[in-house]
Order: sequence, then structure tokens, then C-alpha cells
Amino acid sequence: MMCMLAGCSGRRDVSQLPNTLSRDELSAGWQLLFDGATMGGWKAYGSGEFPSGGWQVDDGTLRAGATGDSTAPRGDIVTVAEFDNFELRLEFKITPVANSGVFYRVVETPGLALWSVAPEFQVLDGPAYVDLGGFDTTTHLTGDNYDLHASRVRNTVPIGEWNRARIVVDGAHIEHWLNGDLTVQYELWTSEWEALVARSKFELFKEYGRARRGRIGLQDHDPGNVWYRNIKIRPIQ
Repeated sequence: MMCMLAGCSGRRDVSQLPNTLSRDELSAGWQLLFDGATMGGWKAYGSGEFPSGGWQVDDGTLRAGATGDSTAPRGDIVTVAEFDNFELRLEFKITPVANSGVFYRVVETPGLALWSVAPEFQVLDGPAYVDLGGFDTTTHLTGDNYDLHASRVRNTVPIGEWNRARIVVDGAHIEHWLNGDLTVQYELWTSEWEALVARSKFELFKEYGRARRGRIGLQDHDPGNVWYRNIKIRPIQ
């Protein structure tokens, strides 16, 4: 598919430091969601505080996974800011058997977990879960729209190397990109989408995917670790 937005490949100039914006990016309206040094701009899903366990700033990355204090509260995190239409870019790498996800238009809903309210760009050690067997991985691998749409390609890089993710959210139109390739494209709220939701684990959650504005979310999910960096967003007018 031909990309109609500037820089659709999501490639980063290797000469540019991580967690920074170039002059061109600033001119285009990009905003950093993580500065590489602090947790500023993020909080726990469903809370005004940041979880004391599970997330750390680690050498210019935002790392999820078990910490030294096993009693410290863990949990998913979301941006303080809310967005409606946007292009989101980030980089991630994982350890073996790691599991996480990037969520968009998250509306914090009492009594409901992050995964049950908003669509998810799956982040996963796919080969490990395929080998484990026991469940259908068709719509549960990296780049998928979790539990609804399977990726057109399987193009993750080796474990421990950086993947480049890009998510476009424009009205009802959604795109997932991974390492420069379009993985998933769909329209929210169509009859096709409604039918997929009705056959999925989201059937019982009326709030799932209905929001037109919300937060960006990152999932803290056992096992393994996941690192995120270069998290940036460009509002679409």
C-alpha cells in the first residue's frame, strides 16, 4: 500500500540520538511521549500515580518487567495526555517469551482492565508462543490487532534487537506498521468490525474500541521484559 503520510516507513536517522526530535519533526508537529530520563507524562492505568514496580527508566528506555522488589505494585501505564487522531511511532525490543502491547484511545474505566477497553498493537515473542501451542496465535502475534486482525506479514527482528512500530489512528481508520511494512489495516465501527468483536474475547465489554479520544497505553505483562524508546506522536488535524 502506498503511504500518504510523510515518513511512513518509520525509519529513524541513525545519526539522531534516541528520544529526541529533529528539526523537521518539530516543524511537522511531532511530540515526545518519553524523554529517555524520567517517567514524566505517564501514570498507572486507573490511578493518578506511577506504579512503583514493573517499570523503570533503563539506559534511555522505558522497561517493563519484574524489578528487584517483588512486592512493589505493578501495572499497565498510560499517558497523562489524551489524543483523538494521530500518528504514533516507537521502538521496542523484547526478551524471550516476553508479552506486551501498545493501546490507543484508552479511556480508563473503573472495574475494567486496559486490554478490555481499547484496541492493541500486539508485542510478543511470537515464535515462542507458537511453539508452546495450546491456543490460537492467528491474531495474537506482533503487529496484530489483538484478537481481531492478523498481520499481513511476519517481519519481526531477532530477539534483543529493536523493532520499529507505527500506528495511524484517523477517525475510524486504523493502520499498524512494523519495521516499515503495513501489517494491519481496518475500519472501526463497521459491520465487519462489529462481527469480529462479537466473536472475540471483547464480546462482553461494551466499552471496547468505542472511544474517539483517549490515552496511549503500554502493557506490563508477565513473563519477560520489554523495552520502549523513541515514543513520539504527531496529531492529525
